[in-house]
Amino acid sequence: MGTFSVETGIGSRDRDEWVTLDALVDTGAFVTSAPASLLRGLGVEPIRTQEFELADGGTREMELGQTWVQVAGHEVVTLVLFNDEDSTPLLGALTREGVFMGVDPVRKRLVPLERVTM
Repeated sequence: MGTFSVETGIGSRDRDEWVTLDALVDTGAFVTSAPASLLRGLGVEPIRTQEFELADGGTREMELGQTWVQVAGHEVVTLVLFNDEDSTPLLGALTREGVFMGVDPVRKRLVPLERVTM
């Protein structure tokens, strides 16, 4: 699994307010996550609670919402997990696919998907 950080913007539902943060790109992360207080501060509300399987084999119920995320100059509406305040924000695979970015784990960077398929 490749891990590195990229600058990521989390936006309010109507995109009038943005917070920039460094999000960890972990190829095992499916859904983007951010601290719950940051999301609520932007007016993002949970749409449901869902059980997720953790890397250590355990499970955890977490709130799941939907908002705008910006990566490498591209914006997409995506699912976000309301995470603990001390957790590192994650940039999940759903968001990366939504902004058409793949992972180059060797050079530790995001690349446009068309380069990945070439």
